Amino acid sequence: MRTHFCGEVTERLDGEPVAVCGWLHRRRDHGGVIFIDLRDRSGLLQVVIDPDTPEAFALADRARSEYVLRVEGRVRYRPEGTENPELATGRVEVLAKTIEVLNESRTPPFQLDDEAVNEETRLRYRYVDLRRPKMHGNLRLRSEVTRTVRAYLDSHGFLDVETPMLTKATPEGARDYLVPSRTQQGRFFALPQSPQLFKQLLMMSGVERYYQIVRCFRDEDLRADRQPEFTQIDIETSFLEMDAFLDLIEGMVRDLFARAGGVELPDPLPRLTWREAMERFGTDRPDLRIGLELVEVADLVRDCEFKVFAGPARNPRGRVAALRVPGGGAIPRSRIDGYTEFVGRFGAKGLAWIKVNDARAGREGLQSPIVKFLDDAAIAGIVERTGAEDGDLVFFGADSANVVNDSLGALRVRLGRDLELVRDGWEALWVVEFPMFGWDEREKRWSALHHPFTAPVTDDPETLRFAPGDCVSRAYDLVVNGHELGGGSVRIHRPEMQQAAFRVLGIGEEEAEEKFGFLLESLRYGCPPHGGIAFGLDRIVMLLAGAESIRDVIAFPKTQTAHCPLTGAPSAAAPDQLRELGIRVRTPAAAPAPAPAPAPAQGGAPDSAIQTP
Repeated sequence: MRTHFCGEVTERLDGEPVAVCGWLHRRRDHGGVIFIDLRDRSGLLQVVIDPDTPEAFALADRARSEYVLRVEGRVRYRPEGTENPELATGRVEVLAKTIEVLNESRTPPFQLDDEAVNEETRLRYRYVDLRRPKMHGNLRLRSEVTRTVRAYLDSHGFLDVETPMLTKATPEGARDYLVPSRTQQGRFFALPQSPQLFKQLLMMSGVERYYQIVRCFRDEDLRADRQPEFTQIDIETSFLEMDAFLDLIEGMVRDLFARAGGVELPDPLPRLTWREAMERFGTDRPDLRIGLELVEVADLVRDCEFKVFAGPARNPRGRVAALRVPGGGAIPRSRIDGYTEFVGRFGAKGLAWIKVNDARAGREGLQSPIVKFLDDAAIAGIVERTGAEDGDLVFFGADSANVVNDSLGALRVRLGRDLELVRDGWEALWVVEFPMFGWDEREKRWSALHHPFTAPVTDDPETLRFAPGDCVSRAYDLVVNGHELGGGSVRIHRPEMQQAAFRVLGIGEEEAEEKFGFLLESLRYGCPPHGGIAFGLDRIVMLLAGAESIRDVIAFPKTQTAHCPLTGAPSAAAPDQLRELGIRVRTPAAAPAPAPAPAPAQGGAPDSAIQTP
C-alpha cells in the first residue's frame, strides 16, 4: 500500500516515485494549487496537487481534516525560501499523481494542535487524541523504556515470569478490586495490588532472578500520578547482598535514562538515610534540585517564653525547624499569608517568620511578630545556624515532627517553584535505612512503613518485640527530581523473624495463617535470602516525557474518578450475569419517607446495592 513512511521522505529520494499513506493534517488552497500536510506516526510530509491532475485535484479539493489518504507521486525539492527546517521532510515535497480516499472523517471533536482541550473530551475521543505527535511521542518513549528494561535484565540473567491476576485478597495498604467467583458463589478473587507474595514464592522456587512488567490494581483515591490500574517493573533476586543489588539496579536505571531520555545520571548515585532526608528536607523523596533545607532549632528555643516554640521543643515527638529563603525578604505579607494557609493543609496551626533586614544588628535588624518572645541568645543562634543574610526570610515550623516535616517539606517545594529556585537537570538518589515500623496515633498500634515482609537490619527477633520504634529496616527507595520512582527491600526469609514482625503489627497466629499461610509455610521449606524492588513504569515515562500526569503516558487511562469516558466503564451488569454469580441486587426505595424494605428486584441500576447470599 505504501513504499515509505511520511517521515522517511527526505532529499535522498529526490526524483523518486513514492506511495505514502496517512491522515490529512492540514489543507491549504493557494491560488489553484492545493497543499496537504499528510501525517502518519513518523511525521508530516507536504503533498502538492496541481490542476494538471484533475482527478487528484478534485479529491484533494473535497478532502477535509483527518481524512485517510493514499498518495502516489514523485519527490522533488521545495522551491527556495519555502523549506521548513523544523521537519525532517522540510526540504522536499511530493508532487501528487494520484490520490485515493481510503476513508472519510467527520469534523474532529478538536484540532490536534489545540493544547487547551478539556481532558474529559480528550479521553472520550482518545483515538483522536492519540494521533497528536506529542501523544505518539509518549507512546514511543514508553515502548523504548520497556524495551531497554527487558534488554538489561535479560542480559543479567533475569527470567520474565508471569504471576496470577486472580488471587487472594491480602492487606497491602489499599482496597482490593474484587472479582466474584461463579463456580464458588459467595467467594471472591482479588486483583493483585502487586505480585509481592508471588515473587517471593518464586525466590523460594529457585528462580533466583525474576522480573515482570505487570499490571497492578488498587482501589484508592486518585491524583495526577495514580490510576486504578497501573504498571510496575517488578524485580526480585536471591543470594545477593543489598549493596550489590542496588549497584545492579543503578546500572539498569542509568542505562534506561541514557537510552530512553538521553539523560546521564551520576555513577554511583548518592545515598541518604531516611532520618537525614527528613531532617534536611522534611520528606523521604527530596527534590535535590531545590537548594532550600530545613534546620533544627529546637535546642535554641527550648527555654524561651514563646510557648508555640517551647512546647514542641520539649516534646520528644516534637520538632522546631527553620527554613531560610535567600532573598525572601522581598516576599510581601499577603503572599506570606497565602503560605500560612498552604501549610495549614498539612496540619500546621500557623507559620512563624522572620525577615532579616540587617543580620549584624541583632534583634533590631529583624522584622517579625515573634522576635519579642525570643531572647538574644536564641536570635543569634537562629541567624548563625540558618546562615541568614540581609534580605533573607526565615520560616519556622513548630509542632509534632510529622506535622513540621509535612508542612515545611511541602512549603520548600512550593517556594522552589514560586521563586524559580528549581535547578535544571536531573537529581537522583537512594533513600535507605527506613524505620521498620511507624506508630499510628489514631489506631494506637504499630504499622509497617513498607510492608510486613521487609527485613530489619537486626537478626534478633527479640529486638522487634522489645524496641519496635528503634528498628531500622533494610528498605530503599529510588528518588528522581522529587518523585519516588521505585521502592523495595530485603525480605524476611526466616519464619521466626516473620512471626515476630506480625506480632509487632498485632497480627496473631490465626490471622497470619488465614491471610499469609501459604507464604509462612514456604518459609519453612528452605527459603533463600532474597530482596527486590518495584518501579512505577507510568511514573518513569511521565518524568522522562515532561508530562504533568501519568494519564498522558497511558494509552487508555481512567479519570480521577476511575471512569473511562471512552468505553463508559464501569457499567451496570446484566441481571442474568449477576444471577449466575449468585449476587442479588436490591434496588433502593424511591420514597424518602421510612417504608418497608422493597422486594428484591430482577434488574439493577448502577447505584444498586449488591449483596451476596
